[in-house]
Amino acid sequence: MYDLIMPRNIFSGENSIQSLKEVIIKEKIFRVLILTDSGIASTDLPDLVLENIPPDTDSVVMSNIVPEPSYEQVQKIIDDCRAYNPDFIIALGGGSVIDTAKLASLLIRSPLKVKNLLSDPLLLSKSIKMLAIPTTAGTGAEATPNAIVAVPEERMKVGIVNRTMIPDYVILDPVVLSNIPKSVAAATGIDALCHAIECFTGNKANRFSDFFALESLSLILNNIEKCLNDHTDIVAREKMLLASFYAGVAITSSGTTAVHALSYPLGGRYHIAHGISNAILLVPVMKFNEDAIRDRLAIVYDKCIFGGLSAPEEKSQAVIARLEEITDNAGIPKNLEDFGVVKDDIDDLVDSAMKVTRLLSNNAKPVGPADAVSIYSEIL
Repeated sequence: MYDLIMPRNIFSGENSIQSLKEVIIKEKIFRVLILTDSGIASTDLPDLVLENIPPDTDSVVMSNIVPEPSYEQVQKIIDDCRAYNPDFIIALGGGSVIDTAKLASLLIRSPLKVKNLLSDPLLLSKSIKMLAIPTTAGTGAEATPNAIVAVPEERMKVGIVNRTMIPDYVILDPVVLSNIPKSVAAATGIDALCHAIECFTGNKANRFSDFFALESLSLILNNIEKCLNDHTDIVAREKMLLASFYAGVAITSSGTTAVHALSYPLGGRYHIAHGISNAILLVPVMKFNEDAIRDRLAIVYDKCIFGGLSAPEEKSQAVIARLEEITDNAGIPKNLEDFGVVKDDIDDLVDSAMKVTRLLSNNAKPVGPADAVSIYSEIL
């Protein structure tokens, strides 16, 4: 058995942000909380949102969300939001902003804290509707019921999964990506690539997730460099936004695998950006998995690369070569030494990664401690 959940209301295309006004009117909203980060706050994007909120609706912008926040930092933001008592939340930003808004939609009206959800994510249901406007084409957070937070005492990142956290509304407007730095576009774009290919090759892959994951892969493999090399290419930006969203939808039905499992300790211990750590691990994990996912990668080749190869092994190797080409063209570091990781750290990394059983169990090929040591060693 398999199932699929996704946001009920999705607006996409150039200037689709103008749909915000009809959402506010439809929902009869009086007090809107706009969550974002300091980088977005320094651009004209908050003003673009405010321009599309009816003048008789009260609104406030809070821009103190930090990248890759800990659960304590998310809790502080939620505590600050309670005083405003919003009846609608807009998340304007990347994955950290959207995930924080998801948790706020559960917790603003509750005495419980984020820490309570670490042990039992299903303690609460959403109490405030929310709308997500992703400003990066990569995390897919606008399509998932997941929220990722750092847990400093465990030196790990943890996913809180609660189906009621899935956004009620999503706006995918390529206009909001116009000022995104190339480095951020690269990291988030490859994050979406990881989501799509992990979902397609994981043990939980099914007809629902395959449909969205393959479409996402086709869009990414044929547009990511266009998006990175020409920020004025609004068509490529729109396709990458759709690809990110589709990959997020695939996650809800299938799920990520060993790339993400091995990535979590890197983010928790060394504060490596989530998209970067995934990008570094993508090719090594796919090479490790290759003999178990060969037929699946051959399907990716036929759907997305349109080459003239016929043997499944050749097709599989060509897909992995294409992944490596993309990470090279995006300027992704090839090893962890750039981030202060040394060989003596591997045992601790492996111990932490082995605890991410939810994702490792979804990997097509079993990953034991010795396998994890080998993969980490390859990128040191």
